[in-house]
Amino acid sequence: MTTNTMDKDAGSSVAGEAQDNDNASEIASLRERLMRALAETENTRRQGERRAQDAGQYAITNFARELLQVVDNLHRAIEAGAVDWEASGTDGLIEGVAATDRILTQILNRFGVEEIKALHQPFDPKKHEAVMETDETDQPPGSVAQVLENGYMLHDRLLRPARVVVAKSRQPSSQAEQP
Repeated sequence: MTTNTMDKDAGSSVAGEAQDNDNASEIASLRERLMRALAETENTRRQGERRAQDAGQYAITNFARELLQVVDNLHRAIEAGAVDWEASGTDGLIEGVAATDRILTQILNRFGVEEIKALHQPFDPKKHEAVMETDETDQPPGSVAQVLENGYMLHDRLLRPARVVVAKSRQPSSQAEQP
């Protein structure tokens, strides 16, 4: 072999190595892009599943919110009837309204609608709407002294906040200030 032939072989060997490095670099780049695309596809699939699950679970939100007005009116009828209807001898009517209320509550519970237990609980702005404050209660300050309208959750989401009266600290009486 001549020097000229050896130079050509060495040159083609260097060029081949450079080409191999370029190919390896391109393969690594393509592999990385493929992995990112696969990860993005998996994330999109999971988001779609989550949205479909939420859509099924919370599809009744507006219907349930409207139905709560019926529940409120049944509760009011029962409260009013406990006094007025008992005196007039129409106990059967109040029992019928109470039975209807129980059945409706059971149906709502089956679909994930649960009443928020607020009375005597610490005020929670995520679940309660403070309508008033009162110092005429034995409840500790910051707790719910009275529920004006029940609140409801649909699974883990707030359907309607409980409208409540919150206890505040009592003011010291003026007798304690006398000399």
